[in-house]
Amino acid sequence: MGIKQIIAIASAKGGVGKSTICANLASQFSKDFNVGILDADIYGPNQHIIFDVLDMKPEVETVDGRKTFIPIKTNNILLNSMGFVLDNDKAAMWRGPMLSGAIKQLKDLTQWGDLDYLFIDMPPGTGDAYLTVAAEIKPNYVLLVTSQSNLAIQDTIKSKAMFDRLNIPIIGLIDNMSYSISTDNNEYIPEFNPVNLEHDIGLKVLGVIPRTRELTDFNPDNSSIFFETIYNEVLKII
Repeated sequence: MGIKQIIAIASAKGGVGKSTICANLASQFSKDFNVGILDADIYGPNQHIIFDVLDMKPEVETVDGRKTFIPIKTNNILLNSMGFVLDNDKAAMWRGPMLSGAIKQLKDLTQWGDLDYLFIDMPPGTGDAYLTVAAEIKPNYVLLVTSQSNLAIQDTIKSKAMFDRLNIPIIGLIDNMSYSISTDNNEYIPEFNPVNLEHDIGLKVLGVIPRTRELTDFNPDNSSIFFETIYNEVLKII
């Protein structure tokens, strides 16, 4: 069977919460499906930090003369990450083609087994490495994460154009850190000047997520109505 579906979680703009969204959504899916995460964020891999497995390393096993990785299992999710390959205290200094090739190998040489969904935490940007990763991993779908800041919107439009050129279907948008909630929970406070993301970007918004400590700090035991809603919306489309 192998991997049935690959879903890339992407954002051209850094700092919009892509990695946390990826972890939360994968955790939601893992309640009903066999799920894996490949952290392909070559410049700042965070999944091993989010899942608190910094001190762990995938075991290496030789299969048919090739060294393969046995992924870390955490919170019912199989995880492999560039963070296990790169030193924690060093930024990725490799050139784009070398990095994208390493990511493809990381995906192909990991013993994922039979997965319903493999989530790819994509690197930010729209450069060569981003393009090559998207082209070589060949996700079935991509889910874009943005905020309502003007810079994030402009970068998301570029990201949409790139995936359109690659003929990779875009499921929709997640509007992250859209608003804050007052301490008495009686007032929603917008983080940015309100905009119509669906009109500006041309994609359906599948979920609007506030800026809260509970959602910023990943906790797989905290089931959130926000991610349940996104989960149900994604399942309708794929």
